[in-house]
Amino acid sequence: MHWLTKEISFPPPQTASEDGLLAIGGDLSIERILYAYNKGIFPWFNKDEPILWWCPDPRFILLPSEIKVSKSMRQVLKKNEFTVTFDKAFEKVILNCSIAPRKGQTGSWLTDEMIDSYIQLYQLGYAHSVESWKDGKLVGGLYGLSIGKCFFGESMFTKVSNASKTALIHLAKTLEKKDFSLIDCQSQTNHLASMGAKFIPRTDFLAILEANTNETIDLKHRENL
Repeated sequence: MHWLTKEISFPPPQTASEDGLLAIGGDLSIERILYAYNKGIFPWFNKDEPILWWCPDPRFILLPSEIKVSKSMRQVLKKNEFTVTFDKAFEKVILNCSIAPRKGQTGSWLTDEMIDSYIQLYQLGYAHSVESWKDGKLVGGLYGLSIGKCFFGESMFTKVSNASKTALIHLAKTLEKKDFSLIDCQSQTNHLASMGAKFIPRTDFLAILEANTNETIDLKHRENL
């Protein structure tokens, strides 16, 4: 396994293990995180572990134009059960994601260091949140990074049924209008699969990134949302 040094670089994604683990160590500096995402690599580790960097094959992604909206969700959207906003409560969203219960997991992979880094990325205009509100209260949402025409989804939470689904649908529709290529879901979940997410080969995923992460049309400026 490749151990990272202070130099901001990663081994080729093709050298990742069967489960997608590519490298260990390094840091969570803004420069390293942005470099990693541009290469299709993301950090994911538990509190008591060293930093682990992943680039799985195949990759689970969602094409914005292919999001599936069920009949029941169409009714939810039609009734305007939730008010949806962008970048209005990023810190609240990521903190809620860090404490949201996950099936088969104990604790959270969102360490204090991870949270601090993504808040900095938000302040720099790279990270974004989508919030679902009901009766003036934050009841669901998601956050991720936008680089070029690719959105890298990180985590979501919900306190009320359909709140996170509503946020994801609004995100996908917004990205579709802006001609974004994909939403990177990183890992498979039944929830995302039911909404249209699918696997593609890592080689295809990396080719899409290479073609799109240098695009100048992105979400870095908040007025684009």
